[in-house]
Amino acid sequence: MKLHSPIPQKKTRLEIIPLIDVMFFLLASFMMVSLTMTKQQTIKVNLPSAAASQPDFKPDMINIGVSASGDIHLDTQMISLPDLEKKLATRRAQDPNTPVYISGDSETRHADMVRALDAVRRAGFAKIAFNVRPVTPGAAAPSPAPAK
Repeated sequence: MKLHSPIPQKKTRLEIIPLIDVMFFLLASFMMVSLTMTKQQTIKVNLPSAAASQPDFKPDMINIGVSASGDIHLDTQMISLPDLEKKLATRRAQDPNTPVYISGDSETRHADMVRALDAVRRAGFAKIAFNVRPVTPGAAAPSPAPAK
C-alpha cells in the first residue's frame, strides 16, 4: 500500500544563476592573480633602494641589466653596446610602446648606466624606467655611500 504525503512534491531543479556568479568570481580572481605573476628575466643585481618606488611588471617588457663590472645584459644574455642598439631597434619596430626597464647593481658606475640609457633612447623608446628595490616599511632609506 502506497501512502501519499499531504505536502505537494516539487520537482528538483538546478539553479544556474548562483553557479554563474561563482564562475565569474573565480575567473576574475584568476585573472588578477595571473597579472601579478609575471617573471622578470634579467641578471641578478643588487638593486639600490628608493622610497618612492612602485613595482610595475608587465609580461611584454624589455629588461636590460648592467652588472657592477659594466657588462650589459639584454634579459639574461650578455650583449655588446652596438648589438644592444640593433636588437632594440628591431624590437622597437615590432612595438614602439614597449616599456624598457634598466636594472643596475648598486656598485655599477654611473657612466655605465648612462651608456645603457643612451642606447635605449637612441633606439627610440619613450617608456624607460630604472628598477629599484622598494624600501620596507619602518626601515630608513639608505644613505648614499661616501665619495672615495
